[in-house]
Amino acid sequence: MSKDTIVIREILPEDNPQIEAVIKGCFPEFKIPLKGTAYEDAETPFMYESYQGEREVYYVVASASEVFGGAGIKQLKGYNGDVCELQKMYFSPKIRGKGYGKQLFEICLKAAKDFGFASCYLETASQLKAAIHIYEDFGFEHLTKPLGNTGHYSCGVWMTKQL
Repeated sequence: MSKDTIVIREILPEDNPQIEAVIKGCFPEFKIPLKGTAYEDAETPFMYESYQGEREVYYVVASASEVFGGAGIKQLKGYNGDVCELQKMYFSPKIRGKGYGKQLFEICLKAAKDFGFASCYLETASQLKAAIHIYEDFGFEHLTKPLGNTGHYSCGVWMTKQL
């Protein structure tokens, strides 16, 4: 696997099975609860279809034949105001530690700004320490309680950043 063959692009319909496998594969690996998380979201098997509205996008990190991870931006569910949520940012072990997470994160934050959101919110699990560190490096601040109504009651880390 050469770094030159990996790109970050918008999700395609045929990416659905692979990105679902990447997302769901992270849960047992990091001992993240399956209930109250993205694992059981109805949209996880249908990521392409779930990001076709206005002011929303999902990107994948992929080669010509394999999807290695992804992340998306969408209006924060159950919240009034110009707040988006960084959603479903998960990566295969094959590409972790190679800088793709930071690149994808920058692309998502740029998309959020371009969509006109005032701030970006995210939820994550405390087990994902490397991801939390990246979020902090990008200026996200911890909150004491969740915003909106994502249904992810098992996510105990909530963060936000003004765009």
